[in-house]
Amino acid sequence: VAPTTPVCEVPSSAMTGTVVQMSCKETEGSPPSEYQWYKNGVALLEKTGTGSARAANVTYTMNKKSGTLLFNTVTKNDTGEYFCEASNGIGLSQKCSVKRMQV
Repeated sequence: VAPTTPVCEVPSSAMTGTVVQMSCKETEGSPPSEYQWYKNGVALLEKTGTGSARAANVTYTMNKKSGTLLFNTVTKNDTGEYFCEASNGIGLSQKCSVKRMQV
């Protein structure tokens, strides 16, 4: 079953240095969808928050299975327009509407 349009939870604003979690979920897809987050139209790399991610100045952890995007400490650089895409290899992938987060 192809995925339906996912529901994205993106805070409209956040304080610098706080923890922010965004979520993305759709329930119709079978097999279960994987989720890809985008910022300003660019796909975010999947990082586990260890080693190389720190060197690349990445402040988030993205989980493609659960659809969560977690920022340990947001910075002004994390301000932008976010959306997520659900895909499971069947039918077209589905995107939620773009939501802006201001830090």
